Amino acid sequence: MGGGRRSAAPRIRTEGSEHVVTTALETEPEAPEPVPDEDEPAPRAVRAVALAVLRLLGALVVPIAAFFGLWLTFDWMRDADVNRFVLVAVAIAVGVGGVFLLYWAMNRTVDHLPERFREGVRPYVFVGPALVILGVFLVYPVINTIVVSFGDSQGEGFVGLENYEFVFTDESMLRAIRNTFGWVVVVPAVATSIGLAFATLADRLRRGEAVAKSLIFLPMAISFVGAAVTWRLIYSFRPEGFGTNIGLLNGIKMGLGMTPTPWLQERPWNNLLLMVIMIWMQTGFAMVVLSAAIKSIPDEIIEAARIDGASEMQVFWRITVPSIAPTIAVVVTYMVINAMKVFDIVFVIGSPETNQTEVIAERMIYWFIRNHDGRSGAIAVILFVLVIPIMIWNIRRFREQEATR
Repeated sequence: MGGGRRSAAPRIRTEGSEHVVTTALETEPEAPEPVPDEDEPAPRAVRAVALAVLRLLGALVVPIAAFFGLWLTFDWMRDADVNRFVLVAVAIAVGVGGVFLLYWAMNRTVDHLPERFREGVRPYVFVGPALVILGVFLVYPVINTIVVSFGDSQGEGFVGLENYEFVFTDESMLRAIRNTFGWVVVVPAVATSIGLAFATLADRLRRGEAVAKSLIFLPMAISFVGAAVTWRLIYSFRPEGFGTNIGLLNGIKMGLGMTPTPWLQERPWNNLLLMVIMIWMQTGFAMVVLSAAIKSIPDEIIEAARIDGASEMQVFWRITVPSIAPTIAVVVTYMVINAMKVFDIVFVIGSPETNQTEVIAERMIYWFIRNHDGRSGAIAVILFVLVIPIMIWNIRRFREQEATR
């Protein structure tokens, strides 16, 4: 039983002019065993560790290099005597050209890695720095704010739940929570409803649709501070003996022979008047987004409903609204979050405590300005916790929507 394979077939051997037939069993040589390749890739575990290290380096090198590059570039520009044109030119060159060159260099570096590592590292070179920066500027502040919320006015000495107790017992804070709840309910509902109405009506225009939408969307180009200043002039009131009333609303009332009204001091209507400012700004956003969703509804469905005898209201409530329901949910979610963190409008209008128009975000800034980091941090944590359920619901809804496609 040798290692080779034997053959009993007759062999014919030629010797000179004669042919000799051989029937002896001859042994064929055994095939050599394969020799291990010296260039065989490293074990899987080693490759995984190496890939993880390269990904970590790819994610960290860009932000670290950018930080030191910006530090070295702008350190000499802190001098007040630096020419402003030079400052702008350097900022543009470093902010645009420098970032481009940095990513280009990192991409070229990845090209020189072994082929088995390239595609596993390249995404982290481009996406990793953004994740690192988000971690530094978002995750760390959240953790630090939670720690500060358990501290004293300077955020240092531990006071336990004292700051949270203040949030839920102070009269001004309780009023701010109630007012914020009103903002969250009223602003998204009214702005989305008006935006949907405008989107539906604008979609039926044969001419001038772009002009109409542009005029309605125009307030979105104004900042919250600018809008608050504008509407403060509209609501302006001056008591008798303190000058002429220049407010638009009071001007109209006086033109009709009526007495001017201190609009921003009329409770609880002053809160609604402040909400009007945000509704005025957000309606254009809702209209544009919902109009795009309405145009994506197939015309065949609407025409079939009309042929079957459906009225325009039935088409709107039974076809249009259900078809764009996911988009309506996105718009409402966006406005709810904006309403929860509204600050600029209430702050610029002024005298929140006197007029009882406080909101949670405004109270957070109020205590921060008054150097009570503990209370400000506690309010910020509560505001953060209130936003989390909305985001979780939104993510789940997106997943359900993707699963049905």
